[in-house]
Amino acid sequence: MSENYRQVRDIQPAPSRVRDISQSGHPALKTALAAVSALIILLSGLGYYSVGRLGGKLSSTDLALSDDKLDGEDGAVDILLVGSDSRTDAQGNPLSEDELRRLNAGEADGELNTDTIMVIRVPNDGSRATAVSIPRDTYIHDSTFGNTKINGVYGQYANAKRDELLEDGEKEGKALEEKVAQAGQQGLIDAVADLTGVEVDHYAQVGLLGFVLLTDAVGGVEVCLNEAVDEPMSGAKFPAGRSTLDGAQALAFVRQRHDLPRGDLDRIVRQQVFMASLVNEAISAGTLSNPAKMRELSNAVERSVNVDSGWNIMSLASQMSDLAAGNVTFSTIPVTSVNGVGDYGESIVTVDPQQVRDFMQDLAKEQEEAEQTAEDSADGQDTDAGAASEADALSGTSVTLLNAGDTSGLAGAVGDVLKEKKLTIESIGNATPGIYDSSQIVAPSADDPAAKELAKMLGDLPVTVNESLEPGSLIVVTADDYTGPGADQALDTSEENTVGTPGEDFGAAEVAPEFNAGGTGPRCVN
Repeated sequence: MSENYRQVRDIQPAPSRVRDISQSGHPALKTALAAVSALIILLSGLGYYSVGRLGGKLSSTDLALSDDKLDGEDGAVDILLVGSDSRTDAQGNPLSEDELRRLNAGEADGELNTDTIMVIRVPNDGSRATAVSIPRDTYIHDSTFGNTKINGVYGQYANAKRDELLEDGEKEGKALEEKVAQAGQQGLIDAVADLTGVEVDHYAQVGLLGFVLLTDAVGGVEVCLNEAVDEPMSGAKFPAGRSTLDGAQALAFVRQRHDLPRGDLDRIVRQQVFMASLVNEAISAGTLSNPAKMRELSNAVERSVNVDSGWNIMSLASQMSDLAAGNVTFSTIPVTSVNGVGDYGESIVTVDPQQVRDFMQDLAKEQEEAEQTAEDSADGQDTDAGAASEADALSGTSVTLLNAGDTSGLAGAVGDVLKEKKLTIESIGNATPGIYDSSQIVAPSADDPAAKELAKMLGDLPVTVNESLEPGSLIVVTADDYTGPGADQALDTSEENTVGTPGEDFGAAEVAPEFNAGGTGPRCVN
């Protein structure tokens, strides 16, 4: 596991006791779309939290995550939102027959999948939020269970933990089920962390009921379809153009997977555009100022949401109190194919894990740059003047790059970064073995201004001295400890990183377009 995030589980159930549930059940009848509910809770202004309407009524789970802190150590709070196909509410009470009929969910088969998985990134200043979807069929390698779809990880760890506890003599009951759920949650958290490179700070899980209740609480949500649909497996039957959907209709709208051009990717787009409309509706003054709607939202949250016990959501609500719909954006991790084949012939979505991590890191960098721009503007600083100062310090400097580590192409990747900065690259090559053991800037003197500026540019590298260097010449040494600009580009992104056999539909990774929750109407989709 990467050092960029902490490991949050220590669960090693015996593989021989594990029931593989990743392929069981029909996906169109077991969609888990209620992570939408948690998204609204986190991103909708949260007026009812700020007045303490819910107080301590939220159901919680004891996970080894962050303590109650507002700021993420990496500049943002990263929240894993999960929609499950559970037929119980957040307190573990079975849903009534009437509720199950309304959900059109059918009978549970005793196995739980998490078909909606999103990482919500909220910068520490609370000014915006980005929701990144992970397709349910994304094929990953799990350290305990091997190659598997990511939506089956929760159930695999949960079932293995149940078998382990029962074998140890623990009795069936609420205490056992809580431990089982924690094992599933922690297993999924680690799987997402391994895939994305993101440290998960907090966790929220919602069942099917929450999706319907929250949609009804805001008075329905408007959607738009490019063409009319009539797909009986999901129950989706809607005309082309705009429609306002109640909770049960909305569930059918976002659960449809068949008869869509891109299958699960189009379903994810549906989920995202629906969330965008729901966020827009929930943030609207008509919702936040309506006591009846706020009571319904509060009741929906109480019945359907489960969060980690170390998380005080009211603190985050205060932090995000001024969030506007236009600052809530949606995207999807890059995928290399949607018609790949798994180890047992199952249909999978293939990804290159390194490309996924690069995507998430680029997202973090964009947010950091936006924060810095806002700070500079608030302080009245002239960023152009800063860039001119940097150029002046490095003017006339020639740079030699030496790779002293095991990462092939690292020096060249850093060289590409420096070329973009208009620096003169003298040469790029490998360092003589045994000379350097860490990344550094080698300069003719310790107080060389160009060396100091270059060191800062490359992640605050240390400056060392070689008095034999000509003035105006610097050496950049990259070793295995280098994490500055260019490090990501040097990592191996070949097909060897892909789990499963990719399909032939994409080839190169496809990145879905990003859009926000603002605007005057819903985005039309397939």
